[in-house]
Amino acid sequence: MASRTQNLTLTSTAVATLLTVGGAVWFGIGATSPPPTKSAAESSVTAPASMEVITVHVSGAVVRPGVVEVPVDARIADVVLVAGGATIEAALEHLNLASLVRDGEHIVVPFAGAESTVQGAASFDINTADAVGFQRLPGIGPVLAQRIVSFRDDHGPFLVLEDLLDVPGIGESKLAAIRDALAAE
Repeated sequence: MASRTQNLTLTSTAVATLLTVGGAVWFGIGATSPPPTKSAAESSVTAPASMEVITVHVSGAVVRPGVVEVPVDARIADVVLVAGGATIEAALEHLNLASLVRDGEHIVVPFAGAESTVQGAASFDINTADAVGFQRLPGIGPVLAQRIVSFRDDHGPFLVLEDLLDVPGIGESKLAAIRDALAAE
């Protein structure tokens, strides 16, 4: 029982520390110069040894991209904080910051204003469409539409239209039909 209480205390302390440090980085408190640039190999951040952790790769618009260790129940927001926080160029609205992360996952924090090859006509964006919106596309029924939304929530935004091929149930022919429908809008 004492071990469980100790783990809970360590987890709470780690999360509070991450939030405090992340908030300071996010709001620039105490920052006098930009952080040094590190390679992905040098940018490994580690959680306390007594805590069950997973390893995640974070890249894109974060202060310190690289491989980080976070508690097993961490969310994308926690990973971004451990990576030094989002940069001012980050487009966090394209991420579900509340999504749980998995061991070995690669999280890409997109840059604001970056050209997106996944957006079709102005009326349809596969990174913001809900399940009902996906059902407007040819060959996408309610089950596949929900699978696409769940996949995006779990893995982050689609960077290119071809990323839809990673969703179970979408093959080359279905992707071609989706591409044609988006081009016609």
